[in-house]
Amino acid sequence: MAKQERAIRTRNALVESAAALFDRDGFEVASLATISARAGVSSGALHFHFPSKAALADAVVAAAGDRLVRITREREALPLQSLIDASHELVQGLRSDPVLRAGFALSTGPERTRTSRDLRRMWCEWVEGVVLRAERAGLLAPDVTASDVAAAVVAVAAGHEALGHQDPRWLERAPLTRFWTFLLPRVVGAARVGLFVASGDPEAEPSRVVVEAPPHVVLEPPRTAAEPPRVVVAPPRAAAEPPPAVAGPRETVE
Repeated sequence: MAKQERAIRTRNALVESAAALFDRDGFEVASLATISARAGVSSGALHFHFPSKAALADAVVAAAGDRLVRITREREALPLQSLIDASHELVQGLRSDPVLRAGFALSTGPERTRTSRDLRRMWCEWVEGVVLRAERAGLLAPDVTASDVAAAVVAVAAGHEALGHQDPRWLERAPLTRFWTFLLPRVVGAARVGLFVASGDPEAEPSRVVVEAPPHVVLEPPRTAAEPPRVVVAPPRAAAEPPPAVAGPRETVE
């Protein structure tokens, strides 16, 4: 077991080292000798785990793909809020994680092999699916289509990724928050903007209840002036049932 654990640590160290050098120097420039030296392992150990630099690049892309899967995990939130949160998590990952940065670059670069994932395609398909769910839930403005929203979000994420290579400020939270602040009124209408948190900050997100469809959305008043409105997704009311009183906030289930 100890030998197997050492092998896993060695492999992970090589993937991290390769990602950092691919990200900094490029795939062609980075050498296997430099990668093994940075990881603190011998060249023989590197070749035991990875027969070629292309195989090592595939491992970097696979590791980045696993990170992307975690970013696009299922969330207990309205579909568009899930998209906002995931877009912020992706951009923050591209800022701080060389494996994610290198994986995105390698997955569509000329050194890509048949076994490499296309991470941009994975992200695009996930965005399209989330926005389509939002459209089916009636969360989009009447004159807005899911395909238009998905195209805008995918293009902006790609732009942040590309610009962030030259200026890391593009990978900060503020530029993406400004994008969502600008886009949300157009996408959902001014009356529903308060349902969403453009900053994607988990601590600033409204509390929600997730229940079986078809739900309706209730906007609860904030407890303080600094607190955002609270969103409750509740079961549908009977036609003759009067709307609930809003004398004060009520309990929600996280």
